[in-house]
Amino acid sequence: MFNNWKQLIPEDFSDNSRTWIYQSNRLFTLSEALQIEQILQDFTNQWVSHKETVKGYANLLFGQFIIIMADDNVNVSGCSIDSSVRLIKDIEKRFNVSMFERTTLAFVVKEKVELIPIGQLNYAITNGFITADTVYFNNTILTKKELLENWMIPVKSSWLASKLQQPV
Repeated sequence: MFNNWKQLIPEDFSDNSRTWIYQSNRLFTLSEALQIEQILQDFTNQWVSHKETVKGYANLLFGQFIIIMADDNVNVSGCSIDSSVRLIKDIEKRFNVSMFERTTLAFVVKEKVELIPIGQLNYAITNGFITADTVYFNNTILTKKELLENWMIPVKSSWLASKLQQPV
């Protein structure tokens, strides 16, 4: 499930394409996911910046992460970025989810996305729920290249490495 996601990222976008990741506080249902995919497609089909069409991409990955990307063919302005934020806020409201919660971290545990509040991270590490090799979703990436190379990384390769009690 977690191996083929890179095939969904458009190859014809520049490595420097601006990228935003929004993590839901829960898994979307299949019905919700289908609706969200249509909403995202409609958004990217009409996305503009200073009256120029933004070559955009948006997708729901793993039923929980919305990826929005703008190719660097158009200077994406504050207004066009604001429109993407409004889109996410509309999704939050429509589906009763939180997409801006930055204190909940996502990991792959037993082939599932597991969310852990940052306040429970030490407990999860101490009890072996999270290890150095556990895959962490680094939602702080900014470009397509970072998405492909640094979004899903082992805890030992992330800022969380310092939290590990064992040598890395």
